[in-house]
Parts: sequence; structure tokens; C-alpha cells
Amino acid sequence: MPTVNIRQLRDTRQLKKWLQAGKTIELRERDRVIGHIVPEASARRPRKMPDFAARAKKIFGDRVLPGVEVVVEERGRY
Repeated sequence: MPTVNIRQLRDTRQLKKWLQAGKTIELRERDRVIGHIVPEASARRPRKMPDFAARAKKIFGDRVLPGVEVVVEERGRY
């Protein structure tokens, strides 16, 4: 566990790197632990992306939508 004293708190770049890595930081004053800086719990978990293909299949079924052709036709009008 990384430790910092009160004066080292000014180096926010290093603190930020440790917190983004999910490390708890020990805050000390004269070799005595006075607290802990704990990273946000939600920052540790990567977000799961939705399954867009399954969502489109649920909405549209097996229909094939002519998306590209419609866009080309619309752009050609202007």
C-alpha cells in the first residue's frame, strides 16, 4: 500500500495514478497513520457494454433495413 505524508499530498498526479489503479493510500504524519484515501468502488469495475446486435434483433426481428441506400439517396437530393 503506498504511503504519503501531508506535504506529499501536493503531488496530485501520483495520487491520481494510484487511485485509478485501485490502490488505497495511507496518509501519515510523523510515521503515524492518520487516515486512508480509498478509491471509489465504482471506478474499479469496468462497464459492460450492451449487446447492440441482440437489441436490434429484438426490435426489428429478421428484417434487413436498407440503411446505407436511404442515406445515399437523401444526400443526393440536396
